[in-house]
This record gives sequence, C-alpha cells and structure tokens, in this order.
Amino acid sequence: MTAALFSTRSNEWETPHQTFSVLDAEFHFNLDPCATVANHKCPDYYTKEDDGLTKDWGGRRVFCNPPYGREIQKWVKKCYKESQKPDTLVVMLIPARTDTAYFHDYIYGKAEIRFLRGRLHFNESKGAAPFPSMVVVFRTQAISA
Repeated sequence: MTAALFSTRSNEWETPHQTFSVLDAEFHFNLDPCATVANHKCPDYYTKEDDGLTKDWGGRRVFCNPPYGREIQKWVKKCYKESQKPDTLVVMLIPARTDTAYFHDYIYGKAEIRFLRGRLHFNESKGAAPFPSMVVVFRTQAISA
C-alpha cells in the first residue's frame, strides 16, 4: 500500500477504468459531478471549482466517486436528495463504511448496495486501497438500469 492512501495529501482517487466501464455499460452515465479535467468519466462533469454540491443534477444519470475525506457525508446526502428528482439516477463509488451516520441516514434501506469483492486498485496507486468499497445505487421506482 502506498503512504498516500493513509495521508491527507489527497482525498480524491480516480475511479479504476474497469470499474467505471462495467458500471457505465449498465447505467449509461452522462454526468460526473466529482471530477477533474484530467480524470472525468462523462462528457458532462464538474470540477472542485465548479462545486458539484451546488449544482442541479435532476434528470441525469450520475456517476459519483466523491472525495473520501470528511466531506463525503455531504456528497452522500446530495446523491440521495438528487436521486429523489424525476428521471434521476445516481450511482456512487465509496468506501464501505457501514458504521457511519451517513450510511444509516441516506443509504441503508434507501438504496441498492453492492459490496465489491477485494480491494480496488485506484489509478494513482500501485497497491490496493486500505479499505473495502461499495457501489450505492439510488433510483426511484420509475428508473431502471
């Protein structure tokens, strides 16, 4: 494992290409609200400067791999709330931290949860992440894959 995974130097980790490709084939994303110019996964994206937390995602098919630091709870809440809008699907890739308040407030019982087997190898790192990951799918009854 790399020291960067344990440090506060960066809490932004580019989604592994294979992980995104599998999810995109199923969900057909068109918005990445947590991106950089270099790592965006969708044609439409917001950078840190754009502040995806303040944007309207309604009517979109959103892939969200938020920063994994203290602000993750804001992103989970935003994803849940945006998914309640008509024709809006939100899929998150986040650490599997089932003991957190945000997991119980916005995910458990409100979303489909897919625990990933093994540990992801993020594109910036040569080693595996020191935490398990999960995919969280927020969708209304009207939205299917």
